[in-house]
Amino acid sequence: MNEIGVDLINDLLALASHSRIENFSRYHKTGPGQYGEGDRFIGVVVPDIRKVAKRYIDLPFVELEEIINSPIHEERLCGLIILTLRYKRDTDQGSRKKIFTLYMKLLRSGHVNSWDLVDVTAPIIGDYLLEQPDHMEQLEKLAKSKSLWQRRCAIVFTFAFLRKGITTPTIAVAKKLLDDQHDLIHKAVGWMLREMGKIEPVLLQTFLTEHAHQMPRTSLRYSIEKFPELERKEWLAKASTEKSPRN
Repeated sequence: MNEIGVDLINDLLALASHSRIENFSRYHKTGPGQYGEGDRFIGVVVPDIRKVAKRYIDLPFVELEEIINSPIHEERLCGLIILTLRYKRDTDQGSRKKIFTLYMKLLRSGHVNSWDLVDVTAPIIGDYLLEQPDHMEQLEKLAKSKSLWQRRCAIVFTFAFLRKGITTPTIAVAKKLLDDQHDLIHKAVGWMLREMGKIEPVLLQTFLTEHAHQMPRTSLRYSIEKFPELERKEWLAKASTEKSPRN
């Protein structure tokens, strides 16, 4: 790693707080058998990580990849935030393709491996897929992955489409993930459906009419979070009554 990359790491270390490590580790479920097992923290808060990322936005890609390959959570997050800053700044297709390709490499190699790492990046990097004719094929492949983080990325990528008023990918991926067993997928699906409902409320109502009985309780609760209280209760009661035997 060159001097610039070392400087980034040192800047993060200067902002670290040992007193935060236990809380961060607990929050991100790093215990044995938990989804974040073995992840390591140094105790840097996200606003400070973002400040560091802005200072190193021009970090060379080789160094950036090395930072994101780090076993330290805050270093990976900082590197990934730099990728999103670069994506927003460098609007030519060649640069964005390079960023997306690197991101997918890191996702598949297991370095985008926490819900916050996915959620900070996928809504932005997913924008690249809008212009790709095979975007549904790519999303569906991720949705079928054995990797929890690739599956979460599949649904959170669709946030980029929703921001452009395009709802089809969200509906398609949500349907693919209806039977997923992981709570982090339930939350992400419900979150994206809720976002879809902000732009197409009737479409969300239609989706719920067709699938509420299949949806995990968490997905349903997240998706109807912005509904009036009485309507939320009605949907929850209806879903409980009509729950599919397979669930």
